[in-house]
Amino acid sequence: MSQHASRLGLRGRSHTPFGGPSHQRLRRITHLRRPRRIAMLSVHTSPLHQPGTGDAGGMNVYIVELARRLAAIDIEVEIFTRATTGTLPPAVELTPGVLVRHVDAGPYEGLAKEELPAQLCAFTHGVMQAWAGHRPGYYDLVHSHYWLSGHVGWLAAERWGVPLVHAMHTMAKVKNAALAAGDTPEPAARVIGEQQIVSAADRLIANTAEEAEELVRHYEADRDLVAVVHPGVNLERFRPADGRAAARARLGLPRDALIPLFAGRIQPLKAPDILLHAVARLLEEQPSLRERIVVPVVGGPSGTGLAKPERLHKLAARLGIGDVVRFQPPVAQDQLADWYRAASVLVMPSYSESFGLVAVEAQACGTPVVAASVGGLPVAVRDGVSGTLIDGHDPADYARALRPFADDPGRATRMGAAAARHAQSFGWDTAARDRGVYHDAMRDRRHLRSGPC
Repeated sequence: MSQHASRLGLRGRSHTPFGGPSHQRLRRITHLRRPRRIAMLSVHTSPLHQPGTGDAGGMNVYIVELARRLAAIDIEVEIFTRATTGTLPPAVELTPGVLVRHVDAGPYEGLAKEELPAQLCAFTHGVMQAWAGHRPGYYDLVHSHYWLSGHVGWLAAERWGVPLVHAMHTMAKVKNAALAAGDTPEPAARVIGEQQIVSAADRLIANTAEEAEELVRHYEADRDLVAVVHPGVNLERFRPADGRAAARARLGLPRDALIPLFAGRIQPLKAPDILLHAVARLLEEQPSLRERIVVPVVGGPSGTGLAKPERLHKLAARLGIGDVVRFQPPVAQDQLADWYRAASVLVMPSYSESFGLVAVEAQACGTPVVAASVGGLPVAVRDGVSGTLIDGHDPADYARALRPFADDPGRATRMGAAAARHAQSFGWDTAARDRGVYHDAMRDRRHLRSGPC
């Protein structure tokens, strides 16, 4: 019997006969009920923040897009997040049917993510205050994102008598097993916290089958309670549009240059330094390439990268490639799509990726990807078709993968067309799949209330 089943008192659930009158009544209720309103929790980063800076990244994009798609199918979403400035209104309508609630918990500024566990009680109090102003049963379900939110979600779901659906996004044990050189491991408190959430959640959402297996292997998750739901991409925003040349003209980039792009948060985990080392190696082998290469790095320092925010600039200078590297602050999603379109290839040498949303966004724009074969990237990238997957993090291997793009400018166009086709399978019909997970969690919660048949 699983820890989850034991906690809920579902002993012998798999042996329950399904033909009795109580089960028939439950089935009728299940068909009639669907989630009307979801409390979504994102404690440490707001869906209103700019992705690519601070702690904002793919998870922010995921939450915003999921909430919008749920609202489009008449499921209201209220997203609770920590207030990071005193000028924020208590609530902001992100889009019709999606409300972002700002919760006061700790000082507005200067609070690192590692310090947030001490503010979870205050955050939970703020969530409970918002709930107290509503009628009983106002929220049908809690969907928490990342382990900090999971602890608030656990308490809220227990208090409200509703299911908890949790998405890990990243896991401490997985990250610690693949640290970049000199990076700081995740603390033991997070490992323990994640284990508690896995035991408490009614459903766990994993981005890939590999992540689902990691939940089972590292955290003893009940396999039957883990649902695999790939993140979606906004295919209306991220698309080839008017092509590479037009995007380069808008961004002031050379029309015929080799442009290997890094896009994302600048921290050791994402390994932008590997791209710089690979470019330096390419230029050693082909000095003439310097006249026609531009290396954009689009994003801001994040996580442990904040300790040395100038580290990558200094590395570029030390490698002698400061003249070809262009550092660009984080940009809005529409402009990010232009950076993808302008690139010859996106490079993702990450040590760990729960999925790799950036890789799918780039491919949707018609740009192939060279990426580390870690986490969800083997799902996001079709090796040899929409891009190239590399085992390990040796810059020489990345230089070798980039060389064909330098030698054959048409390669980016050919692989880019295949990449755009591959990305079409990652559209945001995901919301419907998440809704199915919600239904399952609500069904099991009703089963628990009704008792065995």
